[in-house]
Amino acid sequence: MTTTRPLKFWQGVNQALHQEMERDEKVVLVGEDVGGPGGPYGVTRNLRATFGPNRVRDTPISESTIAGLGVGAAAVGLRPVVELMFFDFCMLAMDQIVNQAAKYRYFTGRSLPFTIRTMSGSGGSYGAQHCQSFEAWFAAVPGLTVVMPSNARDAKGLLKSAIRSDDPTLVIETFGLLTARRDTPVDEDFLVPLGVAETRRTGDDVTVVATGRMVDRSLEAAERAAADGVSAEVIDPRTIAPLDRATIVESVSRTGRLVVVQEAPGPFSVAAEVCALAVEECFDRLRAAPVRLCAEFANVPTPQELVEARVPGVDAIHAALLTVTR
Repeated sequence: MTTTRPLKFWQGVNQALHQEMERDEKVVLVGEDVGGPGGPYGVTRNLRATFGPNRVRDTPISESTIAGLGVGAAAVGLRPVVELMFFDFCMLAMDQIVNQAAKYRYFTGRSLPFTIRTMSGSGGSYGAQHCQSFEAWFAAVPGLTVVMPSNARDAKGLLKSAIRSDDPTLVIETFGLLTARRDTPVDEDFLVPLGVAETRRTGDDVTVVATGRMVDRSLEAAERAAADGVSAEVIDPRTIAPLDRATIVESVSRTGRLVVVQEAPGPFSVAAEVCALAVEECFDRLRAAPVRLCAEFANVPTPQELVEARVPGVDAIHAALLTVTR
């Protein structure tokens, strides 16, 4: 029997890093404050004390340097994990991620086992330059795997799979979930496969596809909708690219209705892609137009009350489930 423990999201990430560094001496960790301070949120605490300064290294404040270091280390046989503190800062390393890492196998025919960890979304008063959600940008890049866990269990299992992958993988950790708990296997061989969605709740009337911290909100909304006679199926893609199209298509084909919920704004987004998939593959079985619930198309405000007002809440998701099934 698999032993589990209730872990916070950040603890799932921390446990994955400990286990993979213990398992494989080629795994190294670099980033701003990942060593002595243990990361800005404590996610990498105790790693330097356990594995030493050669394998856990603090870096200068230069995202292009950090990502470039990861590309070079992976090219010469290591399995680097680099931390870019906020997703917003990935823009400073676009050339290294998009033009070097993602195209490495295409140009050379060789693997590049390179993992990038970053923090996305709102959850604090950090303002418009620290809380953005750019997963759709990177999901559009051939050669790059993009994952977004919604809980501690998947945060651990997906990160371990990313580190063991032979291709570059972007792991997006959601700031608003850092302290959220879920029972998580402590087994060092526990993995969550890349590219496979999880149906978090089964239902017959409407399919909900939700990412990041919108998954738990969608599950709560689905429970409320059940009291109103609406049976909602909730799918957590877990991997944004490659997207598990088959699981989504099967569900939408059966329910005939789709609601997509994300923390990112709607235009040119993952939600838009999922809606396009439903229309292309399930058009003759749709009973209603697909619905997107997304953040307002505006910069992230700083006051916490406005931050939360900008993104979909349980009430809005619940209302959408009732509306689309009428």
